[in-house]
Parts: sequence; C-alpha cells; structure tokens
Amino acid sequence: MRRVKRSSPTSPAAAAAAAAALLVAFSALAGLCDAGKTSTFVRKDEKAVDMPLDSDVFRVPPGYNAPQQVHITQGDHDGSAIIVSWVTPDEPGSSLVLYGTSENHLTFSAEGRVHQYKYYNYTSGYIHHCNIRNLKYDTKYYYAVGVGHTLRKFWFTTPPKVGPDVPYTFGLIGDLGQSFDSNRTLTHYESNPIKGQTVLFVGDLSYADNYMYHDNVRWDTWGRFTERSAAYQPWIWTAGNHEIDFAPEIGEGVPFKPYKNRYHVPYKASGSTAPFWYSIKRASAYIIVLASYSAYGKYTPQYKWLEAELPKVNRTETPWLIVLMHSPWYNSYNYHYMEGETMRVIYESWFVKYKVDVVFAGHVHAYERSERISNIAYNIVNGQCNPVPDQSAPVYITIGDGGNQEGLAKNMTEPQPKYSAFREASFGHAIFDVKNRTHAYYSWHRNQDGYSVEADTLLFYNRFWHPLEESSASV
Repeated sequence: MRRVKRSSPTSPAAAAAAAAALLVAFSALAGLCDAGKTSTFVRKDEKAVDMPLDSDVFRVPPGYNAPQQVHITQGDHDGSAIIVSWVTPDEPGSSLVLYGTSENHLTFSAEGRVHQYKYYNYTSGYIHHCNIRNLKYDTKYYYAVGVGHTLRKFWFTTPPKVGPDVPYTFGLIGDLGQSFDSNRTLTHYESNPIKGQTVLFVGDLSYADNYMYHDNVRWDTWGRFTERSAAYQPWIWTAGNHEIDFAPEIGEGVPFKPYKNRYHVPYKASGSTAPFWYSIKRASAYIIVLASYSAYGKYTPQYKWLEAELPKVNRTETPWLIVLMHSPWYNSYNYHYMEGETMRVIYESWFVKYKVDVVFAGHVHAYERSERISNIAYNIVNGQCNPVPDQSAPVYITIGDGGNQEGLAKNMTEPQPKYSAFREASFGHAIFDVKNRTHAYYSWHRNQDGYSVEADTLLFYNRFWHPLEESSASV
C-alpha cells in the first residue's frame, strides 16, 4: 500500500475553514439525494392495445363443461387453507375439489358452492368457490376440478408455517387489464429468475367497465388470461375503482357485483365485515388490505376494524407489516393526484405509530418509490405542511403499471418532490423478497428489459427489528 505523507499541523482557523467546506460539500450531496431521481429511460410512445377476443391467452379449455378461469387465494388467516374458484360454462356440474400430495393420488376432497349472477344483459357461467382447510404447511398439493365432466388438474404450494425468520417471496402487480402490455407484464413476472410465490395484487383487474354496458364477457376473458398464474399460486386481491361497476343508468345500482361474485377472500377470518378490507399472515409477513372505495372515515366499519387490527400485529411472530391499497397516498404524477389524501389524513399516524414497513398501491399507471416520510404534524393552523423524513414511516410504492388499455401516466409534477426517491413511466412488476426478520430485497422490473434486469432496487431494513435508514440509491 502506498504511504501517505503526513501534513504539518494546520491553524485552528484553517481547520475550521476546511471543516466548513466539507460540510457544504456533504450538504450539496445530501441535497442531490433528497431531490430523488426521475428515470431517463424513455419507453416507446405507443398506445396500450387490448388483445382481441380470439387471442390464445383467452382460449376456452377443450372438453364439455370444462372448468375455466381457475384461481386460488389464501383461505384463512394463517395460510393453512386455500380458496379454489372456477367457472363452468354449460351447467353447474360438480363443486367438488379433489386434492392430495401426489399428482396421481388425489386422496382428499372438499365440497364447494356454486352460483350465478346477472349484470344488465349478461348472465355469468356457474361460479364455484371451495375452501380447502387444514392443509400442511410448506407442502406441494395437486388438485383437480371438473369432476364428472372434464377434469382439469393444477397444483400449488402452501406457505411455510408463520414465523419471524421465514423467507418468502412476493410478486407485486397492479392495474393489469388485458392488453398486449398486460400479457408482457404477466410473462415478465412468470419469467423472473427471482420466483414469486404469491402475488399481491393492488387492484383494477379486468377493466370490463371500460367497455359498453360494462361488458362482463371481459371478466371471463381476464379470468382465462390470468389462470396460467393464478391457478398455481395465490393472488391476494385488493379492490380498485374499476371493480366498482356501479351503473344505475343501466339498472346496476349495487357496487362491486362482478368482483364480489368472482373473487372471494378470507375476510371473516380477520374479523372484517366486508371482503374489501381484511388481513392475512403469510410466512413472516402480516398483510393488511384496505379499501380505497369503501367508507373509511371515523366510526365506519373499515375504520373501526383497522383501529382494532393494527394492535394485534405481533412483530415477534410476523416482523414484516405490509399494507395494500389501490389509491396511493404519495404520488408525484399529475394523474389521480391527491385522490388518496383524505384516507392519508385519517390513517397515516397509525402507520407511523405501528411502524408499517411498506405500502403498495396502484391506480396511477406508472412506477414510483418514496423515501420514508410522513406528514402527520400538519394540523391546518401550524404551517407544518410538508412531508418530512421519518424512519418510523413506511416506504410508499406505486405499482399501477400492469399494462391496461388506458396506457401510461407520463405527465409528472415538476420539480420532483423530495419525498419521491425514484419514478418512471413504464409498465412492469415488482418483487418483495423477504430474507429474515431484519432484511428484505425489493426490485422493480420494467417490461422492456431482460427478465433478470432490475430497474430499481432497495434493500429494506425492518422497521421493528432493524430500523436503520436505507440507501435510496437506484440501480
């Protein structure tokens, strides 16, 4: 190693001047970090186009009354149950699910229920839901539906038993739709070398309400499109604005009708009174799903539920506290700007108090990651109206970039707010890879890159066990 020549002692005045200069330099660097980064990547400017109805991804499976639109989600609070859902087109058929740990020996069975619904001039197929309970943790199960007509087989793996150092990998997708870009997003997620085990879906599924009379055929095509993933790993559902389907002008005055009929969630297991807000535990994570489009003000059922729910989270059992919602609280795009503000004002102090690690939202058709900030001091008259760094606050991530027909949100607020760490108008998905109780690795992947390329990353430090300040540097 090269030796450094020692300098002669400096005067106190010179030392002070040097220290001041160094402080100015560090302050300048800190200012650059605080400014955040807007990606220089420019996606080709083209409209997101829906795939035609005769696309392969919408193909109806062969065979009489063959089950279609098969999807699974968690069926209880702790991860030892699975809700299996599917549609039979010709007649009700059987609601029986055969399952077992050997593909050729499905020795167990569970009986579900079947129903239909009508929406304007549309009548659904026969929708089946079956909750399989008392499954073994960390076990691969095979299952079959369509008993008595056309049997179709699938498989899933249950999560490890809940515990503080259990590694687990979540995929993040939002605002998916059924365009060619939607197909690229799902393909990109499936091909990611970091294999997600469960999808946390932050709302806006089929976009059927964008078609004339809220064409519910597009709910069917979306179900067949996503089956290739959702039949094999749980998708944890969040309701978005495109699930409301409130259309009194055509006689449809009951909100969320198609969504509620097609996508069941285990809301009662967490004491919720409606399927739009609920919680689950999975591996080392406690996941709370909130409803941006259900009443959330003081004294409402959602408010009272969340007020009672947050104190129940045992961070020694489930260190990672994750919240899903549709409308983001912090957003520096000019689309849906401040739409989540009233919910933020009501609930943000709770998120800080209970040290939520990360909040995932959708709605804005682009990508953004925030610094750890809060704006809970502001009380209208005190003038403290700017978000401030807060290491007890969550990171807020907008992942509404699935690829739907409405296209990308490209118009950003300028200058970029200090709370915004990284933003880019591209379609993609994300991975949240929990390592243990202290660390998780997060990555965002744009559709235009190779499957292993990470466009934005962050090493998360758990707010309860290891509350250090993360670097917001982006790759």
